[in-house]
Amino acid sequence: MSRTIIATPNAPAAIGTYSQAVQVGKTIYMSGQVGFDPVSMQLAEGIDAQIVRVFENLKAVAAAAGATLDDAVKFNIYLTDLANFAKVNEVMARYVGEPYPARAAVGVKELPRGALVEADAILYLG
Repeated sequence: MSRTIIATPNAPAAIGTYSQAVQVGKTIYMSGQVGFDPVSMQLAEGIDAQIVRVFENLKAVAAAAGATLDDAVKFNIYLTDLANFAKVNEVMARYVGEPYPARAAVGVKELPRGALVEADAILYLG
């Protein structure tokens, strides 16, 4: 099975040795997104804005693959403060409808470039 690299200027460019997403067959593996604005590459101010920006970035990568976040079968959420977990739930519900995908939420010491939240996803186009 061949791999297709997914890339869009509507989400932040990769800042390392990775692609925004890789599609293999009907499955799309999305790299983690933090709250960078795709144009300025600056981090959004505060946790609320960063959560929204993370989901906007994931949405843009999904769209570049011809998918939506409703195609997600798994999300991984990384937070530097698990007290913000309820905020992630609130924002995520605006981007993903029921039935909800599987998800993990993990508290971490720190994230790249001082981000407060990061998320990645696996989408299935079935």
